[in-house]
Amino acid sequence: MHCNIVTVPDMVQLDITGPFEVLARTPGWTVDLVAATMDPVRTDRGLRLLPNATRETAKPCDIIVVPGGTGIDTAMLDPAWIAFVQHQAATAKYVFGVCTGSLLLGAAGLLRGRRAGGHWQARDLLTQFDATVSNDRMTRDGNLYTAGGVTSGIDMALRVVGDLAGEEVAMKIQLAMEYDPEPPFKGGTPYTSPQPVVQAVLADTKKRRLKREEQVALAAARMRGSN
Repeated sequence: MHCNIVTVPDMVQLDITGPFEVLARTPGWTVDLVAATMDPVRTDRGLRLLPNATRETAKPCDIIVVPGGTGIDTAMLDPAWIAFVQHQAATAKYVFGVCTGSLLLGAAGLLRGRRAGGHWQARDLLTQFDATVSNDRMTRDGNLYTAGGVTSGIDMALRVVGDLAGEEVAMKIQLAMEYDPEPPFKGGTPYTSPQPVVQAVLADTKKRRLKREEQVALAAARMRGSN
């Protein structure tokens, strides 16, 4: 299996590095970070990642991975990224979206009539791409895998490996990573967190949400206009 991970500025690094850690540990699998150029890519918190392929040099892949972050809000309005995702997904065996990465998949027309999830603050917007919204942490619809928020990318990558390479392989990777999460606080979803915490996060991200709504509406209009 060869995996291509879409890598654009202002993405959430764990959306990339979490699945990368799992996929790259799978025997016989290869993983490339694909960016617009070979220059280092700055993630939203300042970590810089070094791509090893560009859109032009990327190999055909068995699995295309689209992580999330504010960079995806920009990428879903970039014709070059839309074309790349469409081209790669046309021959890929599996499509894997992490967090708000599902927005780019939607903008590329890959979620029509499909069940898909994403980050809790953005997944309701998937309906604009003709998707059925899933609130599950991990959602599989045929060859389409979509995961919820940031850390769920690790969970779903293990699920992908389990489905494609066997559960024993996935379990060995999980043990080698000593992946046994035990969060120090109850919460982590809008359903399990105290409501004052939920409201505080919504207030902190209100400006970003409004901008994302505008970007999604434009991306959805372009998607329908391209038909």
